[in-house]
Amino acid sequence: MLHFEDFPVGEIATYGSYKLTREAILAFAREYDPQPFHLDEEAAKSTMLGGLAASGWHACCILMRLNCDGFMLTSTSMGAPGIDEVKWLAPLRPDVTLSVRRTTLEARVSKSRPEMGLVKFLFELIADDKTVVTTQTGSIMFGRRQAA
Repeated sequence: MLHFEDFPVGEIATYGSYKLTREAILAFAREYDPQPFHLDEEAAKSTMLGGLAASGWHACCILMRLNCDGFMLTSTSMGAPGIDEVKWLAPLRPDVTLSVRRTTLEARVSKSRPEMGLVKFLFELIADDKTVVTTQTGSIMFGRRQAA
């Protein structure tokens, strides 16, 4: 299991592989974000996105899945107090394969709960052409090895 101490500041890790299909974009949009540029290829062409693109919230969900598979499910994660920032930097198109680059920005032991530490990360969701499509900054609470 990964503990708080396993995330040194400055560490960069890459992981994950998720192929995003047109069908997945449409299904997510129908259910959660039914704006025309997420649902209709023809309507999307005349928007600032210039074509069908996944919802930014879909990108966040994919990022969460890749983070769970990449490290969180094998860690002492205790959840998160929130997200500091999300940016949608480029349209997320069908038939792209996505991965994650995780950078450890800060780490501190909790003053009120010393058995726990908070690690602040920058997560970058990266398309197979190396375009960073989404970034997310936030902290995750982890159990400390000494407390285990």
